[in-house]
Amino acid sequence: MRAFARAMAVSRSTVAESKNQVGAIGTEPGENIIVIRSWHPLVSHDPGKNLPVRHREQRFKALQFMRVEAFQVRTRERRKNQVQFPEAAPLRTKQCLFAPDFQLGQIHHGAMYIARKPDCAMVKAGRPFRRRDHADRPVAEAAQGDTMARMRPAILNPLFADAITLTGIGSKVAKLLAGALGTTPVQPRVKDLVLHLPANVVDRSYRPNLQRAEAGRIATVAVNILEYLPRRSPRQPFRVLAADDTAAMEVVFFTGNPERIKARLPLKSRRLISGRIDRFSERLQMIHPDYIVAAEDEAGVPEFDVVYRTTEGLPPRSLQKLIGRALERVAEFPEWQDSAWRELNHWNDFRTALFTAHGPRTESELSPVSPARKRLAYDELLASQLALALIRNRMRSRPGRALKAEGVLRGKAIAALPYRLTETQRSAISEITAAMEDGSRMLQLLQGDVGSGKTVVAMAALLNAVEAGCQGALMAPTEILARQHLASLAPMADAAGVRIALLTGRERGGARDALLARVGAGTIDILIGTHAIFYDQVQFRDLGLAVVDEQHRFGVHQRMQLQGKGDIPADVLVMTATPIPRTLQLTAYGDMQVSRLTSKPAGRKPVATRAIPLSRIDEVIAGLKRAIAKDQRCFWICPLVQESEVLDLAAAEQRAASLRKIFGSRVGLVHGKLKAAERDAAMRSFASGETRILVATTVIEVGVDIPQAAIMAIEHAERFGLAQLHQLRGRVGRGTSAATCLLIYQEPLGAMAKERLSILRRTEDGFVIAEEDLRLRGAGEVLGTKQSGLPDFHFADLAAHQELLVAASDDARILLERDPELISARGRALRVLLYLFGRDEAVRYLRAG
Repeated sequence: MRAFARAMAVSRSTVAESKNQVGAIGTEPGENIIVIRSWHPLVSHDPGKNLPVRHREQRFKALQFMRVEAFQVRTRERRKNQVQFPEAAPLRTKQCLFAPDFQLGQIHHGAMYIARKPDCAMVKAGRPFRRRDHADRPVAEAAQGDTMARMRPAILNPLFADAITLTGIGSKVAKLLAGALGTTPVQPRVKDLVLHLPANVVDRSYRPNLQRAEAGRIATVAVNILEYLPRRSPRQPFRVLAADDTAAMEVVFFTGNPERIKARLPLKSRRLISGRIDRFSERLQMIHPDYIVAAEDEAGVPEFDVVYRTTEGLPPRSLQKLIGRALERVAEFPEWQDSAWRELNHWNDFRTALFTAHGPRTESELSPVSPARKRLAYDELLASQLALALIRNRMRSRPGRALKAEGVLRGKAIAALPYRLTETQRSAISEITAAMEDGSRMLQLLQGDVGSGKTVVAMAALLNAVEAGCQGALMAPTEILARQHLASLAPMADAAGVRIALLTGRERGGARDALLARVGAGTIDILIGTHAIFYDQVQFRDLGLAVVDEQHRFGVHQRMQLQGKGDIPADVLVMTATPIPRTLQLTAYGDMQVSRLTSKPAGRKPVATRAIPLSRIDEVIAGLKRAIAKDQRCFWICPLVQESEVLDLAAAEQRAASLRKIFGSRVGLVHGKLKAAERDAAMRSFASGETRILVATTVIEVGVDIPQAAIMAIEHAERFGLAQLHQLRGRVGRGTSAATCLLIYQEPLGAMAKERLSILRRTEDGFVIAEEDLRLRGAGEVLGTKQSGLPDFHFADLAAHQELLVAASDDARILLERDPELISARGRALRVLLYLFGRDEAVRYLRAG
């Protein structure tokens, strides 16, 4: 192993170096000076996060307690041959990394010196090491103060050790485990195994004699091995004749080395065999048994065999054994649940529930509503809701500023609109205005259905910030949407006399420098842009409000990065056109206040939605001809850009080519692989009417506002999610004429796809559609786990545990009202819970005050 630590025992008069051995401390008090040298950081410089105390750092464990175990360490020794320690126990409050009679010395060329007080003579150990990055800090830098006191509870340390510390796990198995457990590229830990619940259970309790064995059932039978049946060619399966006192059976192997099979099933032996029994040519047979053990070893075949999801190369039974070893490290945790709530639900303690969930005896015990799994799910949801509540409290406690405005600019802009605001728009503007004026940092979510007018509400908030003397920023996920925002908001800005500009990745050179200079000087009031706004070069004079459109397309860290671009953190308003079920609001946006737009502007007509099989595409083409003759325009959506050899789906380029044979130059094309200038040109041609049919991928899913578009044709609609189909449908029906959405599907339709299209035909209510989408697809697919910041749940199923999530949210709120610092007995237990489920960030906020 490249990274290693060396300690030397040095007398006052001489320096004795030992390259291979760690010297013992304390054998001769007062005579030794301890010198440490490290190529990698010993501790995390962010103590609120999971402390990465791993193999190479275990060399320092003993030093924290002023003793060193005597063992050999060789430079570049292979990891599997080195001595392994469990993770370092946390230091108590105010406890330093070294005992008080030792003093941290100077840092010079990456080496750290430690000497016994009061004799502070410094001795250098080893060669200077090359600093790889800013995270490779010397130990002394990380050890100063009492930051090491903020570590996870010691009771969790066995679970946070690397999985490789378990017997049977080497580097190869660890890599396979990372794939099976979903921790790639991070190495799995013991707790990752513990939190990996079974996906199925096989009942092997049926143990008949052969005469009574039912074909088609999993059975465990005791048989005598009688004969190896001859094969006419090596391609035929290897068959073994076995029998009990009542009947005979063939054990069949289509693959496998015959000699190894014979070793497992020696003639005249008695074996216990478990697998599926079938009947072939009036004779019983068992193909590739799951278990073959000696007849007296009944415990070798479990009555109920749990099955875990795994990956290629890691057999299910091997994973089962590793999880069993990991479970041995689960301690008796302090109870963090409210006692009355636990008694009401008749739940066991966490450890018992965990072992029950890992040892199901029936399929019903695999259900998310089984008592054990409900208990675990509630624990996980409580950790999530408590973390969000802590972060929300922390956000509110940090200083903000009151952005007060009389509403003059807002009034001018709204008066210039060609329509009246809806009641829900007015209500949302009032809520956001109040949140901006109250003096605390605002973090508000504005969600509304397609076409409900979110952008106008956002502009009203931006104008409030400008009137209060600050700047505003609106960030969109795509350049198309950013330019659409500029086009729609520029008239409002002109009416209010506000300076507005656009920044995307396309702006370069002198024009970009000039724009950035104006933003920095404050002569740009509102900046609209894409991810380019995140760049360090973009500096605002005084950013008061940051608006993030389509929040689920961005990560939480990007939102926070934009918020922090001012000396005082800006207020944040995030918008989404994807209506979010309450369960997902609590989970993904629990740290935000929510405003909802539930009505559409007056004059909008419903969109007629029809489902048509792909075999009737000629009828669709004929309908397009009639629509174009009436000066209407059509979007044609394809799931792919180009034809695929793997997927038999429509490709935008090929569909555009086929339509051009019929409609000529009136067909345009836009997709994400086109250059920005080409995309913009295609959109302008469609908006102006030069082209009447725009073939596209989902790049036009949000933000495109062309009132003349009256037809939306979605090819292979069965491949899209409900929310995405609803978004696409929302691109039409924005004018005064009636609109149509054609869901073109490939037959035959699966049951879920059929239900999805049926729901879309029945309703245009985005909130109803969102709830159905959650029920059909689950939370991860609805929002996109990584993009939305939605936590990865091990136990909780948001579709099945909605009531538990609401209860957990209420529990967390009431708890923090009574014990905001989590210092009560239950509060301390809940700190363990937060660490267990990886909500360390909340603990860091708590400890930061």
